Amino acid sequence: MPLPAGDSELVQIVDAALADAARRAGDWLACRVGCTQCCHGVFAINSLDALRLRAGMQALREADPSKAEAIQTRARAWIAEYGSAFPGDLKTGLLGNSAEERERFENFANEAACPALDRMTGRCDVYEWRPMTCRVFGPPVRTADDEGNPGLGHCELCFHGATPEQVAACEMPVPHEVEAALLEEMGTQIVADGETIVALALVR
Repeated sequence: MPLPAGDSELVQIVDAALADAARRAGDWLACRVGCTQCCHGVFAINSLDALRLRAGMQALREADPSKAEAIQTRARAWIAEYGSAFPGDLKTGLLGNSAEERERFENFANEAACPALDRMTGRCDVYEWRPMTCRVFGPPVRTADDEGNPGLGHCELCFHGATPEQVAACEMPVPHEVEAALLEEMGTQIVADGETIVALALVR
């Protein structure tokens, strides 16, 4: 499936929102090249994220084959190390939806470095095509706890010394409705079908 044309608009909206939040946050936002805490641990990505990563890998194969091969080598090594415990179907790359599989995912590869991370430079080698979770991590964004109570979450390394009001003043809006519309266009849903992880998307 090709990447929907509207994905470029989604990326532009999110990146602009991140830039604005970072401007308001100033030194409270600790995110810098080489700060890789958020590049460790596994999280689910949806079908749109996966397609964007695959488009990025194709672009890299054409523009920088050695970098593309390095990413794939890291991804294959990652899968060889952690794949046997993957709570889903390794052949399709899809995460399982059962309660038992979701529970196993909570403890799956939590300390593993993302294969997109170049540990020598501290940079993400697919930064331009990274998933939405990566794009919104750091600044304050609206979240909900297990009971559905709303809150404002941000990276634990950021906003040291800031008051709740100062944190709230740096909130980054996330266009969930734009992403949801694109996923609906693709024939899937954000939290139901089509979820995978970065390592598996990189080798598809």
